[in-house]
Amino acid sequence: MKTIIIGGVAGGASAAARLRRLNENDEIIILERGNYISFANCGLPYFIGGEITDKNMLTLQTPESLHKRFNIDVRVKSEAVKISPENHTVTVRNTDTGEEYEELYDKLILSPGAESIRPDIKGIELPHVFTLRSIPDTMKIKSFIDDKKPKKAVVVGGGYIGVEMAENLVNADLEVSIVELADHLIASLDADMAADVHRYIRSKGIKLFLNNAVTEISDNKVILHNESIEADMVIMSVGVRPETSLARKCGIALNSRGSIIVNSHMQTNYPDIYAVGDAVEAKEYITGSPAFIPLAGPANKQGRIAADNISGIPSEYNGTQGSAVLKLFDMTIATTGVNEKRAASEGIDYEKTYTYSASHASYYPNATNMSVKVLWDKKNHNLLGAQIVGFDGVDKRMDVLATAIRFGAKVTDLKDLELCYAPPFGSAKDPVNMAGFVAENVTNGTVKQFYWHDVEKLPRDGSVTLLDVRTKTEIARGMIDGFVNIPLDTLRDNLDKIPTDKPVYVHCHSGLRSYIACRILGGNGYDCYNLAGGWRLYESVINDRTVPEYICTECK
Repeated sequence: MKTIIIGGVAGGASAAARLRRLNENDEIIILERGNYISFANCGLPYFIGGEITDKNMLTLQTPESLHKRFNIDVRVKSEAVKISPENHTVTVRNTDTGEEYEELYDKLILSPGAESIRPDIKGIELPHVFTLRSIPDTMKIKSFIDDKKPKKAVVVGGGYIGVEMAENLVNADLEVSIVELADHLIASLDADMAADVHRYIRSKGIKLFLNNAVTEISDNKVILHNESIEADMVIMSVGVRPETSLARKCGIALNSRGSIIVNSHMQTNYPDIYAVGDAVEAKEYITGSPAFIPLAGPANKQGRIAADNISGIPSEYNGTQGSAVLKLFDMTIATTGVNEKRAASEGIDYEKTYTYSASHASYYPNATNMSVKVLWDKKNHNLLGAQIVGFDGVDKRMDVLATAIRFGAKVTDLKDLELCYAPPFGSAKDPVNMAGFVAENVTNGTVKQFYWHDVEKLPRDGSVTLLDVRTKTEIARGMIDGFVNIPLDTLRDNLDKIPTDKPVYVHCHSGLRSYIACRILGGNGYDCYNLAGGWRLYESVINDRTVPEYICTECK
């Protein structure tokens, strides 16, 4: 058996290594038009920012190491320029000499990846405008910073790479602005969860230009719709598109985006041609809908699955759920599954909760709170997605939630998870358990919720009671218009002040004490609704404000 793999990095290199482990005597060839066969593209921003100082650490495998360990014929500077599915041949061009030759294959794996989008705007070709996708891109940016000593940089695009680049440019001593077309950074977050991110990133000196677009780039400015930003360096990070021109030319089926259409075995419409990685159309795990989700983890798995099937081992790719995590200075942002926007677009009738929990036992030093949002299907209570923003312990909680989704958990199953606990690492009631407890209360009718986006629509005409159960110290920091204050610990003594024939809408700092208030009120015949996420979330989203934490020993 002879297998040719076009493209390396995550999918192609993983497929090659798996093929060799399964087939010691097969001929395996990797064709790579660049100089690097397998590199840590997720680590590129951190080399620019100085977190990674050794360029060689970015190179995961070299042609020599792959050949020595796996006996794989790796040909760099070798561009596949034509595929003939009927003849089972690939035409290869040496990028140094221009010489072309044909190579026969029994099986072919395409792993061409994706390419950075460069919008058609004036100035995009100026020498201080860069994209980041490869090691050569990285070296150009690093050399420009070292040689030209730019002072002000604009990052166009506020996705994961754009935000990582912004952080690392700050670490490289540049003044940084981010321009983002949407109303919030990081598309996999909902806007309410991104609010904390916006304030934190501004606190680090990064300017945000949201709901905005670049119309032109000049030598020292980036021109937006209604304003301009001084900049002597620009990073374009507006997304990627599948690099599939070679596949298109030979008749491989593509979707409207240009992604290669594959079945669950990673086969294209030609049975002997497989495709993996950022160039393929993935199935969204939650919805089953076609999607473009370019991530390293799925690419590696797809490479392995293609190799298994070529080797006669039945193996299927069951979809991508989009689990991702982002470091932003000391903050961690993580997501998995679908967000509200995606769920709504798929017509899913969903419910949501917000919790605000400590990263570990609050009495142990340096505990910090994390904001957790989970979504589930109202019909069957299946967990649909989760978002967490915090500082410590975010990644491990998201990994638990991602695993729960993959194994088909209901949101109420989260309460039953037995997770590791010791005061330095967690709480006896872990943040994941807390999300499950709250969701169970919602699903079984123990508590009814209202949300930050409902507050302004609540009547102020006396037909409902709007109740704030925070302490006097807390309300001095601000109140929501129309709400009256009765601190939780005095609520039972003041029930005569609350009409029993009107619904009561209650809030506290985070939703916990107002839940207790609802139980007190419910036990006394009131119809009560709890503000999910509390005043903290409301202020974060509506007033773009970070409020002081509630500390029970200090807030009286």
